[in-house]
Amino acid sequence: MTFNSHHAVSAYAKAAIETASPRELEAELLLKATAKLQAVLDTWSDKPPGLSEALLYNRRLWIVFIDAVMRDDNRLPILVRQNIMNLGTFVLAETFSLMTEPKPEHLANVIRINRGIAAGLRGRPPTAQQAA
Repeated sequence: MTFNSHHAVSAYAKAAIETASPRELEAELLLKATAKLQAVLDTWSDKPPGLSEALLYNRRLWIVFIDAVMRDDNRLPILVRQNIMNLGTFVLAETFSLMTEPKPEHLANVIRINRGIAAGLRGRPPTAQQAA
């Protein structure tokens, strides 16, 4: 029997997801989306490679968040729900701007928001770099 490290990593990742708290899972998903967006920003050009894929992933994630805070059974305080909704609306507007007229500053805004929300979900204040 041979050892396949890819299968071991996949099994560990699956177990980690299954045992993670919902907040930690949400933070991890936001950070995954942010990593995709940051990779595009780091290699910015007139037609940034990977932009469409990264935006699609991030947009889908934010639609899930917006849907969750709009549900009647959501137990978050109304003010928190409204704030997430407002951020989601802003992120989706920035995403639309990036799809129609890509600008690095719009992408940087989305990255900052994702990092800030992920830090909050993990119970950590955003770092100075994230807040910048």
